[in-house]
Amino acid sequence: MTERIDAATAALDAAGRVVDAASRHLAAASERDGRISVELLDRHQVVAYDLAHAASAVEAGRVMVEYARHGDLEADLACVFVADAVADLAGRLAGREAEWGVEPGALEATAGLVARYRSPELLERLADGLDRNGAGPDHLDDEFDMVRDTFHRFAEDRIRPVAEHIHRANTDIPDDIISGLAEIGGFGLSVPEEYGGFATGGESDYLGMVVATEELTWGSLGAGGALITRPEIVTRALVKGGTEEQKQRWLPRIASGEVMACVMVTEPDYGSDVAGVKVTATPAEGGWRLNGVKTWATFAGRADVLLVLARTDPDRSAGHRGLSLFLVEKDPAPGHEFHFTQDGGGSVEGRAIDTLGYRGMHSYEVAFSDWFVPADNLVGGEAGLGKGFYLQMEGFENGRLQTAARALGLMQAAFEAGLSYAQERQVFGKAVFDYQLTRAKLVRMAALIQAGRQFSYEVARRMAAGHGALEASMVKAYICRAAEWVTREAMQIHGGMGYAEEFPVSRFFVDARVLSIFEGADETLCLRVIARRLTEAALG
Repeated sequence: MTERIDAATAALDAAGRVVDAASRHLAAASERDGRISVELLDRHQVVAYDLAHAASAVEAGRVMVEYARHGDLEADLACVFVADAVADLAGRLAGREAEWGVEPGALEATAGLVARYRSPELLERLADGLDRNGAGPDHLDDEFDMVRDTFHRFAEDRIRPVAEHIHRANTDIPDDIISGLAEIGGFGLSVPEEYGGFATGGESDYLGMVVATEELTWGSLGAGGALITRPEIVTRALVKGGTEEQKQRWLPRIASGEVMACVMVTEPDYGSDVAGVKVTATPAEGGWRLNGVKTWATFAGRADVLLVLARTDPDRSAGHRGLSLFLVEKDPAPGHEFHFTQDGGGSVEGRAIDTLGYRGMHSYEVAFSDWFVPADNLVGGEAGLGKGFYLQMEGFENGRLQTAARALGLMQAAFEAGLSYAQERQVFGKAVFDYQLTRAKLVRMAALIQAGRQFSYEVARRMAAGHGALEASMVKAYICRAAEWVTREAMQIHGGMGYAEEFPVSRFFVDARVLSIFEGADETLCLRVIARRLTEAALG
């Protein structure tokens, strides 16, 4: 085992040197007046994007090396992951060494590990362990086994039986799923104990959220894992910047499931470019009036409260410093559209946007016209004016980690479906599982899943310690891309039946596609967050 760990570590060190060199090279090319210029960095977007994914893979690989110390299976999965990650980096680097600021042959030291752990014969042999161990043990403490079992049983008993119907008919999530999830404490995982939740302010809060989210998403992305994302974001924003009165009013009701939430940031003209938000909140007697349009507002129909990011400073040059957050109350509305009016003439209406997958919660375009919001619903009160962007990001950083956990749930579901089908299906006289290509695919899937899981756990620990924002973006970007490959290959293992809606693997595939788009688009995270911070660190 020691030999394998040493080889994986050496390969990661070589890859890390390439990442460091590229970060310094891009920093030098993007520096202006002692700072990184986004304009200059954008002239190197192709390399910056590849660098971000390569750096994320190296971080995941380092976590997997620690995982490898648990046993032989763990060591093999770690080496498979590292070998694939280094091979991917070599492909990104080929022919572009000058743009990366490295010499040809920079990864020569990794050749031995890559050759051994990308060997078809070795991958074929490792597949024998999959039947017994799935994607490998997670090695969390027993308390998290209880969390996993609780939410897994709920997903199996309450979500999976209706998941296909919700997806195919694009129906609402049944109320018994929402009430059942409230009963087992799903909405209170991030709410502090003093406000009726289960959060104690420690590492277990973050880890528990990752575990619960993965299991709920194993049941369904749209009808399971995504249900606790919006309460998480609203809770984090309130805990960070809400007044004590707001915390007392909203957090216990969020924890109990009495209040369901929606988060509204994106607009038709502004998605990841949050500083350009145009929805306005103008002062009115006793509060504010909202005007403008939000889009991709998931769960807006069923929600009782909308967390709306709006411009309170009419001077648009203020950018993100002119934005504030509002808790906007409305009645829950079933179906795919709603329209409400107020006595004072205000109105809000929404229509659901049809999507390939991620169905059940429905994502809406919502228009506000002089909709009145009481002054008490400005998050943070007067002290919250202009702080909306920062409070929103407090929730979004956790949302990125949670989205990685949702990707894990989808990958695990797809992996199990692919493994089971391969073992049962006979083609040309033998099980699909007995073919080398199938076995190699499944082993690589298992390695990716476990790497994503261990990386998520590590990011959760870092965030609990008060840092890890960069790694939250890394884990989200990397694992969500991986989920597309894993679900695609699981679908391919099913052959023609994978394209049939009667098999849930087709749902896993279309659901996975949204993961690299929402909660921070892949390109935005890579270019505006990961690459930028890597170059800033390199610049010193």
